[in-house]
Amino acid sequence: MAEHQDGKNLEEQRRQSCGVEYFDRGTIEGRDGRKYDRYAIHTHFVEVGESQAELVKKYVLPLYQKGDCLAFGAKVMAMCTGNVRTKDQVHPGFWARLLAPFAGINSTGVGMHEPYKMQLTIDICGAPRVVFAAFVSAITRPFGVHGLFYKICGKGVAGIDGFYFRSAFDRYKDLALINNDNPVELCDQLEKDTGVPVVLMDANDIDQNQLGKCKDFPLTDDQIQDAMKDNPSGQGGELTPLILIRPLS
Repeated sequence: MAEHQDGKNLEEQRRQSCGVEYFDRGTIEGRDGRKYDRYAIHTHFVEVGESQAELVKKYVLPLYQKGDCLAFGAKVMAMCTGNVRTKDQVHPGFWARLLAPFAGINSTGVGMHEPYKMQLTIDICGAPRVVFAAFVSAITRPFGVHGLFYKICGKGVAGIDGFYFRSAFDRYKDLALINNDNPVELCDQLEKDTGVPVVLMDANDIDQNQLGKCKDFPLTDDQIQDAMKDNPSGQGGELTPLILIRPLS
């Protein structure tokens, strides 16, 4: 089955085996000639505090074969580890309300156009850094320079997701998820608990950001990007945060 370029999972790709529902995302060939099958595993909506190891045992191990590896979605990991904030915990102030209307917005939901998300960034980075980042972004954007706001803020700000009024899930309209700052340790522990090599990915149709992987993960960074380049995680309300990668050669 050949890959398709749209990140969205298709109905004709839907499969079921061993009580697990998944989407067969087909075979993809990397730049080094190595090929991979990818299976986007459908899960329930993962709530705050659920065990990441139990998710892998329930949804991945029934399909797992020796040599497979797993791309685990960063947002679900944030839910599992409780690295989240609710709107009740964030109180937009003067700078957040002033800056948010000028921030960008795109189809992935990534952006600081929501005052709550802007305030969360201020809480993490401090107002001086955020104001400076917004100023630099404003004067460089007309020249086609993008992304400086996130680079200047740093501290994983680009990975903040949620407080998103267009989310397919009401839960994410009042909840923000923050990428964990210890991804390698989380991947190592998850492999220890399940026997499955893990890479933590923050992927969408624009970027496939690798946050960390277990120390003996069998693929190189470039090979991970090749295997994930068409975003087999999908988008929106597809609930496919676990991607089983099966190297073929």
